[in-house]
Amino acid sequence: MNEINLASILVAKRREKGLTQDAVAAFIGVSKASVSKWETGQSYPDITFLPRLAAYFNISIDELMGYSPQMEQSDIAKLYTRLANDFAALPFDEVIAECTAIIKKYYACFPLLLQMVKLYTNHFTLARTQEQKETLLNESVTLCERIQGESGDMHLSNDAILYQSVCCLALRSPQRVFDLLGETVRPVMPKGVLISQAYQLMGNIGKAKETLQAELYQHVMAVFQGLLNVLQLNINNIEKAEAAFMRASDFARIFDMKRLNPNNVILLYALGAHLYCVNKSPEKSIELLEKYVETCMEGFFPFELHGDSFFDLIDPWLKDFDVAAPRSEQVIKNSMMRDVLMNPAFDSLCEVPEYQRLVQKMNHFLEETC
Repeated sequence: MNEINLASILVAKRREKGLTQDAVAAFIGVSKASVSKWETGQSYPDITFLPRLAAYFNISIDELMGYSPQMEQSDIAKLYTRLANDFAALPFDEVIAECTAIIKKYYACFPLLLQMVKLYTNHFTLARTQEQKETLLNESVTLCERIQGESGDMHLSNDAILYQSVCCLALRSPQRVFDLLGETVRPVMPKGVLISQAYQLMGNIGKAKETLQAELYQHVMAVFQGLLNVLQLNINNIEKAEAAFMRASDFARIFDMKRLNPNNVILLYALGAHLYCVNKSPEKSIELLEKYVETCMEGFFPFELHGDSFFDLIDPWLKDFDVAAPRSEQVIKNSMMRDVLMNPAFDSLCEVPEYQRLVQKMNHFLEETC
């Protein structure tokens, strides 16, 4: 990534103002040959000439050099999507090298740094070695600490603390998670409800409804994820885990989770299949893996979070906060096979014809669509 575009900007600005190289040279106090070399990129102006050049063209030094320390939110979102796709198509080290260059260039653009942390935490598992994975996670922790210490933005800092906690968990450092988040869960004030009521008092009923829907949507997703975590934590306790599975299933049906977030549904089926496999119920396990494969193949892609007839006001909120797929479609597809059907947890099913048929079915789907 070229960080200095002075040559092309000098040419553009000089032509825009209808000036000759002689005129620029005379104003700065150099030869025409020097200006020519600056414009063709053969050399750069002495640093002491930069303020004079910028003043001559009535632009800032950053503009003169084509350098911007900040990126717009829309550009950050596009960059994230492009890099996430690159992880599926290019060598891992090549993508990381570009990410490192981007981070260095925009080291003061804290929204971008947070997205790079998000990118790293969603793709570090693609690294070839454990050392590479830990290096990436530790770099993410450093970025999170920089965001907290330098951004001056409370919301960014809070998000950085959460991502740093995710990294610490992946690094198997529970004490650092306690240091960041504390060791107990405090009751949470319904912030969204209060904001909604404030909009209502101002007479902005539309915004009040939109805010309330966003608040409820987040709680629905959090409760569902919580039930999945309870299921996973009690995988060897069939009574407790099955209760969590049944409640999550009811929740998925009541809130049409397959439409709102199909990724949650396939996680439910995968964990349910694991539960019944561990507890010696292969038929139930196969039944849920069948649903898993069907959901992966039908209506999952293109993966995009959106509302439904009940949450009919949240699409702008989802777009504003860029609540999109954290990984590319290709990476998600690879994960569907590798992390579930090829998971050692289902080794006991390997000789079962129905299981083999599901693996073939998923392989066929991936070959057709990748």
